[in-house]
Amino acid sequence: MTHPSPDHWRSWQGLLALLSLLLCGLLWLNGLVGSLERPSVGNALELRQQELAVLAEPALPAIWRQPLLGADPIASLRQQLAQQAKGSDSGLSGAQLYTWSLLEQLAGQQPAHELMAEPPAARSPLQRRLECELAGSDRRQCSNAAVATAALRRLLLVTLAPALLMLVGVALLLRQLWLLWRRRLPAVPLLQGPDLSLVQVTLVVAGGFVVLGELLIPMLLAPLLGSLLQPLAFDPLLQQAASVLLLYGALMLSPLLLLTLFLRQQPEAPPGGWLQWRWRPWLPSVLRALAQVLMVLPLVALAGWLLQHLWADPSGSNPLLEMVLSNSSPAALLLLASTALLLAPLFEETLFRGLLLPVLARHWGRGWGVVLSAACFALAHLSLGELVPLFVLGLGLGWLRLQSGRLGTCALMHSLWNGFTFANLLLLAG
Repeated sequence: MTHPSPDHWRSWQGLLALLSLLLCGLLWLNGLVGSLERPSVGNALELRQQELAVLAEPALPAIWRQPLLGADPIASLRQQLAQQAKGSDSGLSGAQLYTWSLLEQLAGQQPAHELMAEPPAARSPLQRRLECELAGSDRRQCSNAAVATAALRRLLLVTLAPALLMLVGVALLLRQLWLLWRRRLPAVPLLQGPDLSLVQVTLVVAGGFVVLGELLIPMLLAPLLGSLLQPLAFDPLLQQAASVLLLYGALMLSPLLLLTLFLRQQPEAPPGGWLQWRWRPWLPSVLRALAQVLMVLPLVALAGWLLQHLWADPSGSNPLLEMVLSNSSPAALLLLASTALLLAPLFEETLFRGLLLPVLARHWGRGWGVVLSAACFALAHLSLGELVPLFVLGLGLGWLRLQSGRLGTCALMHSLWNGFTFANLLLLAG
């Protein structure tokens, strides 16, 4: 490894870096506070899961209903709709209000005036079943066997599958701890990264990524995108997904151009390049990434569980999650998947584990490099309610970067993580 570029904070680059760092802090602080005004997607996920439980009930033998679905799924759904309507500033949609009014009538209650919503033009299978029961028919007669079976299959995938994966993850974690205690873990490879100064890294991350990529470029590009995507106005979901993809691509340009400029000023790159992508051999990289995902899964779940108990209703979910959950356009979902599974892992791993972690580790040691890069990774998502789980995920990605010596493996792990989340949302959305 060559000697890194010296830090000249009193130069024009240093002053520009300090200004970028100040603006970055203000923008991130404002974004985190502003995320409190966004509803948590967790409420919508719980509601979808409860609706699946109601639909799946007829497909289950009586002996399995209470262990898997609870004592009374319909009563639970009614209670959850009431809680969400009371606790959410945005309230319930018209279709949800209509479902709630049907549930109130089934319970023998007169729906409040605000629940007297007009029946939607296209009723959901759940609404058709509730209407049938209100007409006096038996619940089993009102249930569609194919719908109940499909709902049960989806419910098992979104509940039992993650639980099984977490058990595997716990076993892998215990094995890792055992190997660490017995000092049998493989030797950690040399942490190779760009020989850039803190001034240059600050310019790339705070200046290029945050100030230019997250603030100025979207402001300048938004009017142009409105005109460019006007032909897609016939499909608002597709138009929104295309806008997300293009804005994310524009966000990447400034930091990647700055990084390329600084790297071209460096001496000859080491074997494997400055960022150490080193994708091949593919199979060991994929298996290692998958194992790391499974080990991180129970830790992220534990962090989310603790956060939920300390903060009853964490707000500020990533808007992309809600877009996937409420999207019914295959073309739009393909664009959102391209953003979440391809662009985001490649760009974010380049920035946080390819550039930031090695440079910070050079100055303050590997441990602090992993911790600080994970903190920046979590803060950059501008979601106060997801800050702790994202920090834990960032630690797992940083640990993988140290253990594997490869950035490509981190990108694969990141893509797998986003892919599991994406698939879970699709299953709940139906």
